Amino acid sequence: MTTFAELHHGDEPLLLPNAWDHASARALAAEGFPAIGTTSLGVAAAVGLPDGASATRDETLRLALTLGSGPYLLSVDAEDGYSEDPDEVGEFARELLAVGAVGINLEDGLGSPVVHAAKIAAVKAAAPGLFVNARTDTYWLGGGELDTRARLDAYQRAGADGVFVPGLTEPREIAALVKHLDVPLNILYSPSGPTLPRLADLGVRRVSLGSLLYRRALGAALETAVEIREGRTPRGVVPSYGDVDALSHRSDATHSDGT
Repeated sequence: MTTFAELHHGDEPLLLPNAWDHASARALAAEGFPAIGTTSLGVAAAVGLPDGASATRDETLRLALTLGSGPYLLSVDAEDGYSEDPDEVGEFARELLAVGAVGINLEDGLGSPVVHAAKIAAVKAAAPGLFVNARTDTYWLGGGELDTRARLDAYQRAGADGVFVPGLTEPREIAALVKHLDVPLNILYSPSGPTLPRLADLGVRRVSLGSLLYRRALGAALETAVEIREGRTPRGVVPSYGDVDALSHRSDATHSDGT
């Protein structure tokens, strides 16, 4: 079986869709995606908690427990590791590895790069089997190209297996960063940015969809409700009840009320 790390060195970039529950992960796997990520926004929004606030440690671990035995390779978005203590982040990574995850995404939130590097090192020590994708938020929160390189250099030295720069969409800057790095570059797909083939040409090795699928699913639900309220027939692809129920491990169960 191809390992998660090997998927970052294939002929094409690893396109990593991000799930938020069991059904979304299994549906994506059924479409042939060999690896699935989680989306921290989807996990947080589903339980009414803020994203990026280190508030969903337990929910994230529960989701990893649910998804970790699935027919795909699982990478978990762990925000900042849910702690500023590197040892605690390392312990969380060990728990993820124990339930079947093969990758972890850790973001710096433009905090101290020294602390973030220490978290990466702690994860590699506690869970050496996890692929650590080290994210910097310089293009979302400010910092510039030079700060991006300095941070990523520190994260590479700490043991990161790949690096992630969401918000970076300018082809020239992407190509330059690819040449600068020693590890695979992960880019967040943007509908207004380069296409997947263009990102491949630039040397990007992993393309994440982040919260896009969750947000589009929510948008489709709202659109459907409004269309029905206005007396119109909703459009779009709608999986049948049976299709969705078949994604469940209890798909052989019978519901007396059909719901």
